[in-house]
Amino acid sequence: MRANRMQAWNECLLPAAFCFQRNRGGEKLEYVACNLCGADDAEELFPSTLDRRASAPPGSAVFRCTSSEYGVHPPIVRCRVCGLVYANPRLEAKAILDSYAQVEDPTYLEEWEGRVRTFRRHLRALEALVSPSDNHRLLDVGCYTGVFMEVAQENGWQVWGVDPSRWATEEARRRGLRVFTGTLAEARFPEGFFDLVTMWDVIEHLTDPLGELREIHRVLKPGGLLCVHTMDIESPFARVMGHRWPWLMEMHLYYFSRRTLFEMLTRAGFQPLKAEAQGRYLHLGYFLSRLEALGVPGGVLLTDPLLE
Repeated sequence: MRANRMQAWNECLLPAAFCFQRNRGGEKLEYVACNLCGADDAEELFPSTLDRRASAPPGSAVFRCTSSEYGVHPPIVRCRVCGLVYANPRLEAKAILDSYAQVEDPTYLEEWEGRVRTFRRHLRALEALVSPSDNHRLLDVGCYTGVFMEVAQENGWQVWGVDPSRWATEEARRRGLRVFTGTLAEARFPEGFFDLVTMWDVIEHLTDPLGELREIHRVLKPGGLLCVHTMDIESPFARVMGHRWPWLMEMHLYYFSRRTLFEMLTRAGFQPLKAEAQGRYLHLGYFLSRLEALGVPGGVLLTDPLLE
């Protein structure tokens, strides 16, 4: 997505929210308005399945990248005005951010080689649009342990990363990478600093994705590129599976289609360039562990088209 500061873009209302006490574990939930259009008018698509848990896991465990809590989620609704799909009500924003800060996920490191191969392929596709140079700067939002940063750095990019997980960012720093522990807004990067910003399976986890996209627009150079990678709620697999679609999870707060993602990017000041499906490399052992978590004893797991 290319930043364009020569055009005026519509502003949407900030989401309003109010809280009530949650029965399970005494955690607070908040109702939120639509993050895309600001409307407070939604219909329920999938009722909560949180009661499937025999006991509540530690808060941060739910938010690990390798969480196996497929199909366990709060109520998921669709805005009647713009069609955005999101969790509502959900844990309040501070509790979510605190949980991400506490995440430790050693299982993630076990699939390092597969992630490197995946990110090398993704980077090649990006470099068809913008080539690295000695002065080109890349920011990975939600960089976790820095796998993509390391791949990009090997290809000549100057790389920065930001992630709330103290454990993950310490792992990245241990590998010599330049990362900020916290949120993008807290990092306070200069305006127009980066040539390329990436978000690999991150936007669906954010409490305010529109706000994050606007901050990314601020730190991108005019004409800079943004790559957003996420699952597609309107993919054929998602449509066929319905309420059994495994990516309905508590850590996923937003479920974009190509249309709603493009609309949000446009509101944030971007001009959509392209969208395509992408897959990933997995070691057989890790792949089988994911099947086991899904309750599938063997066979083939269909993967979703992802958005760029």
